[in-house]
Amino acid sequence: MNRRRAWHAIAVVVAIALLAACATGGRSLDREIDTLMRDYTGDVPGAAVLVLRDGAPLVRRGYGLADLEAGTPATPQTNYRLASVSKQFTAAAILLLAQDGRLRLDDKVRRWLPDLPPAAADITIEHLLTHTSGLVDYEDLMDPADTRQVHDADVLSLLAAQDRTYFPPGSGYRYSNSGYALLALIVERASGLRYADFLRERIFRPLGMDATVAYESGISEVAHRAYGYSFENGAWRRTDQSTTSAVLGDGGNYSSLDDLAKWDAALYDERLLKASSLQAAFAPHTATDDPQVRYGYGWRITGETLWHSGETIGFRNVIVRYPRRHLTVVVLTNRNDPEPYALAKKIAESVLRP
Repeated sequence: MNRRRAWHAIAVVVAIALLAACATGGRSLDREIDTLMRDYTGDVPGAAVLVLRDGAPLVRRGYGLADLEAGTPATPQTNYRLASVSKQFTAAAILLLAQDGRLRLDDKVRRWLPDLPPAAADITIEHLLTHTSGLVDYEDLMDPADTRQVHDADVLSLLAAQDRTYFPPGSGYRYSNSGYALLALIVERASGLRYADFLRERIFRPLGMDATVAYESGISEVAHRAYGYSFENGAWRRTDQSTTSAVLGDGGNYSSLDDLAKWDAALYDERLLKASSLQAAFAPHTATDDPQVRYGYGWRITGETLWHSGETIGFRNVIVRYPRRHLTVVVLTNRNDPEPYALAKKIAESVLRP
């Protein structure tokens, strides 16, 4: 009996020690991430960090400020301009319409956008999705003296006047914001809905992403909005919008950690996209200009990770997913530098470290 009691006492001590070790490990992870995020702490443009493991948040917090002038702190509900992280939503919209039978990925783009010049005759929707269209970058066609914001329809007008491409479609890769602006217009033509409305009705609302929006000045509002900043001449200056910020298909969404957690969950099952559509989105369809990276539909593929960054004036963001490990890291920032991809990878390494 005494021996049995002794073993029981030892077991209790061991259990308490293990629980303490787990708690210490959790605090250690918090400290590691806080250390990695130290440059975003204080009265400076901040960041929001989300770490999901098996669908549960290990880390979910904001650093620094979402609005310097108002002194508003960054929180998990703060909505950041996603920039090119938005491309995965444009790709999902196209895949939903393909599931509906409203379009095919091998459709010629001029079927939907006949204003495009003859040089674009052989470009397909899939070429747009994978940045293999060869379309000219619309940013290079804009009048630098014109300070008005361009919209997706303006991108089409700019491209319609250019009867040339960088290369024959399908023969190369060149990252193309032009292509994703055209995809947004195709969503509108195929669905009969405005692009922002389609995203809201078919993606955001069904997933409960109630604060996520394809932002249109004068039409929609961004709740808990982060404003973008750039560090210039030793001080932070608000640089929230540029002449390209109103183009929606390539980067116009605002979202938060909490809403992106819902998006991430939907990528593990068929609540939104069929398994075949998800498989197509995550397949490495083409090589890129980085030998370590291939491209799917709105996703970069590097080894076991699916990821995409987003850079626009005043914002730098990234989402990195490890599907086989059920691990996702999201870093959203409202400053012009640095790009947070390397930071997100370090955060993931901290989580995966034994």
